[in-house]
Amino acid sequence: MFLSSVGFSIVIMSIWPYLQKIDQTADASFLGWVIASYSLGQMVASPLFGLWSNYRPRKEPLIVSIFISVAANCLYAYVHVPASHNKYYMLAARGLVGFGAGNVAVIRSYIAGATSLQERTSSMANTSACQALGFILGPVFQTCFALIGEKGVTWDVIKLQINMYTAPVLLGAFLGILNIILILTILREHRVDDTGRQCKNINFEEASTDEVQVPQGNIDQVAVVATNVLFFVILFIFALFETIVTPLTMDMYAWTREQAVLYDGIILAALGVEAVIIFMGIKLLSKKTGERALLLGGLIIIWVGFFVLLPWGNQFPKIQWEDLHNNSIPNTTFGEIIITLWKSPRDDHSEEPTGCPVEQAWCLYTPMIHLAQFLISAVLIGIGYPSCNVMSYTLYSKILGPNPQGVYMGWLTASGSAARILGPVFISQVYTAWGPRWAFSLVCGMVVLTITLLGVVYRRLIAFSVRHGRIQE
Repeated sequence: MFLSSVGFSIVIMSIWPYLQKIDQTADASFLGWVIASYSLGQMVASPLFGLWSNYRPRKEPLIVSIFISVAANCLYAYVHVPASHNKYYMLAARGLVGFGAGNVAVIRSYIAGATSLQERTSSMANTSACQALGFILGPVFQTCFALIGEKGVTWDVIKLQINMYTAPVLLGAFLGILNIILILTILREHRVDDTGRQCKNINFEEASTDEVQVPQGNIDQVAVVATNVLFFVILFIFALFETIVTPLTMDMYAWTREQAVLYDGIILAALGVEAVIIFMGIKLLSKKTGERALLLGGLIIIWVGFFVLLPWGNQFPKIQWEDLHNNSIPNTTFGEIIITLWKSPRDDHSEEPTGCPVEQAWCLYTPMIHLAQFLISAVLIGIGYPSCNVMSYTLYSKILGPNPQGVYMGWLTASGSAARILGPVFISQVYTAWGPRWAFSLVCGMVVLTITLLGVVYRRLIAFSVRHGRIQE
């Protein structure tokens, strides 16, 4: 999980400026599709890898999936080479990386099957902490690679450019190869029931005389569906947040592409540190309050975070006038006379215009989101999201019980992947057309509905063995 998350997060902040560099026809809407393609691939692959892991040694789907990711990262490093349609090559590369990331279902299924109820929350939190640590170091590496610059160096023999955009994916490919080596040398099959007794498993290479049969019983399908919906919304919200960070900061604070990669990388790295601290605290707090209460609390904190992010005041972002051509103006009723009469001289000779593009009509009348406002919101979301994330799939694994969970975990991962598809597309479309006020108001409404759903199914989100009276809660 650590190496996979590094491989993902190491490029997330540079996708937008790199996309602008290699293909001038790409816009913020297409950025949403590029980021969403990762999750589309993961959504398709997760149930397949999960089913595979139910009947075969887990090493097989893990190695195959990581190899796909390595090949896709290499493709990403060459998306600048074709003479045209470069944005579609990037789209394909990110989709294949996502297909390889479908192995998350296998990993969660392994953890759920190898731990008792007593160990489950702590183990899931440890896994999430490793994943969060990967998300910390990914932006840190990206920030370091930003020092290489956009030009970098070129290896003419194989037509490979090593710059601030391609160096991260090459490192991701190397980490993938390292991951395969670790799986081959370290991973062993192991499975226990909810009390910690070893169970018979098709994945075992050798049988044990101490194995017990898996307890039988019906799974609460209402709780399963509800948890999938909760997980979908949680991932949806965070996906749209990480998608909009770079365009939002470039629009609001007139950051250049390089500044956005550097500063947003630092911000996400700080949120990753915060997440690791939250995961460690959850291990202790969940023993006193329970997973359901922590999930509810996390959702409330996320709502507050997005409410804080709503624009207010009378200060407006800098407008990017440089992109106006032939005295054209956007179709807007606000400020047309000012736009027509006012011409902004180019005080500097930078090749890159900065500010909120005037083509986005809302830039002319929507107050800016102050930097302090943005940072406070990021901190709150950084508290709420890790809590909700680990509690949702910990509850899910307990609801499913000791039976093989590969397929179910595949569907959970697929629901999260669907959220990562729709979240970036939703926020890029709404943000581009209507601006941050409408976008974040709609998110606040979604969180309220999610809290309501959690209240309705709250009593059903209990462990399989507790529901069937084998263990007391």
